[in-house]
Amino acid sequence: MTDTRYDVVGIGNAIVDIIGRCDDAFLAAHGAPKGHMRLVDADTVTRLYDSMGPATEISGGSAANTLVGVASFGGSAAFIGKVADDEFGRIFAHDIRAASVDFHGTKKNGGVPTARSLILVTPDGERTMNTFLGISTELDQGEIDAGVIASSAIVYLEGYLFDRPEAKAAFRLAAEIARKAGRKVALTLSDGFCVDRHRAEFLDLIRNGVDILFANESEIKSLYETDDFENAATHVERDARLVALTRSAKGSVILSGGQRVEVAAVPIEKLEDTTGAGDLYAAGFLYGIAHGHDLETSGRLGSIAAAEVISHVGARPLQSLQLLARKNGLKI
Repeated sequence: MTDTRYDVVGIGNAIVDIIGRCDDAFLAAHGAPKGHMRLVDADTVTRLYDSMGPATEISGGSAANTLVGVASFGGSAAFIGKVADDEFGRIFAHDIRAASVDFHGTKKNGGVPTARSLILVTPDGERTMNTFLGISTELDQGEIDAGVIASSAIVYLEGYLFDRPEAKAAFRLAAEIARKAGRKVALTLSDGFCVDRHRAEFLDLIRNGVDILFANESEIKSLYETDDFENAATHVERDARLVALTRSAKGSVILSGGQRVEVAAVPIEKLEDTTGAGDLYAAGFLYGIAHGHDLETSGRLGSIAAAEVISHVGARPLQSLQLLARKNGLKI
């Protein structure tokens, strides 16, 4: 086996998050389904950007957020994605490297611009994402660095990127390289709408190429087309080697080889913004698995990270997750 250079390498959409607040009426006026991610075109994202109030701009995307979380725990992380050589592309590259994540993406001159996601946070803390994927979806097998994949303990695949055949081929290539190198492959289902679009292919990946699966309650019920969480859990336990199912305030359920571990959510004083909750849960869990911790400890690390990120606006931790975990009695 190649020496381990990274705990986790993630492959996903390289997106600049533009985070602002709004009320429910604003969402309704712009046809944005509350609590979900919708794909929009360049005109729509520009119109929304012009209409929304003050905002924070930061490198984002689901997998990128997870990797920043891994780094905050003290882990080593890398990200593979695609940006344009434009203002937002430069923001993304600088920002993710400043968060101690190695960026192995490519920059392309001219043509399609860097992806952006306008994240609108309502007073109840719910986030609604309006995402212009731009050049990020043009990621293909050419972006897959075999050396980086083979030297990473876990390869983390972002379900959002699964919409184009070229990206699917890149995922499968990365998974093949990882398996040959004796590494683990993790997948996040990303969004219920994403599951609806790719149910059969996700199931095939889970059964044949994935070692660790992440899904929230809505996503796992969508995957198995059921309204009952326990029914979905029974199905996924048969299909997946290891699965972490997040349930918001109900905590998480971890299933592996007949073992079921339930982890409570970490209490918070006030919910500010659910953006990044699942991404940061995955960060803690992946860090735990990469460092040989048991399922309960890994789940607790995920819960600690998720609680931190929903306590403020934005999808990145504002304090060291490593120190926070130690304050909560975990030896990492």
